[in-house]
Amino acid sequence: MPFFLMENITKTFNLAAEEVQVLKGINLEINRGEFLAIMGTSGSGKSTLMHLIGCLDVPTSGRFVLDDREISHLSDNELSLIRSRYIGFVFQNFYLLPYATVLENVSLPTLYDEKKTDNKKKRVIELLKQVGLEDRMGFKPSQLSGGQQQRVAIARALVNDPELILADEPTGQLDDKTSREIMSILSKMHQNGKTVVVVTHDADVAGYAQRLIRITDGMICDQTL
Repeated sequence: MPFFLMENITKTFNLAAEEVQVLKGINLEINRGEFLAIMGTSGSGKSTLMHLIGCLDVPTSGRFVLDDREISHLSDNELSLIRSRYIGFVFQNFYLLPYATVLENVSLPTLYDEKKTDNKKKRVIELLKQVGLEDRMGFKPSQLSGGQQQRVAIARALVNDPELILADEPTGQLDDKTSREIMSILSKMHQNGKTVVVVTHDADVAGYAQRLIRITDGMICDQTL
């Protein structure tokens, strides 16, 4: 069975007393260790699909399985546990705490992890070395470039050793050179065994993936290997 499975997934929102169906029968499989890109224009349902993959929301109908566990109808608390166990998030806007240092920002997810307390700081420092920021640990986000802030976000996403890295427009605020650097880091994470899903509108970013799916009007319209 695939690591991640969606069968006939729909998602409907109630907006101003009107029901709007955003996803319309999505069928999607993601294998463990795969690098997948999802492309779609604004309003296509791409962001809603990303929220479901990231367990930030649940579908209206359909079957949703992660690592052999049915999660379509879990509570918010149960979804939170799934996210902390399986998923690391990288967002376009970085979402770093402005008053915290690089070391503290990367350490943030470990505050909710009761395991391996003695090794937390060691792991954070190792991850900062991997993304080339070991000499910036005491800096605040305002002292970093956009590319450096995104590197901090990637290290933070990896600190709890998730199986899935979900990156939503990870290069949206970066220049071409820095975008290539960030995608190279995500590619290395994939080579190290992580499952990586990138949601993007950029064909160059999607080109790093093993497989590309396109979503239009709430439906998957194309898949390319």
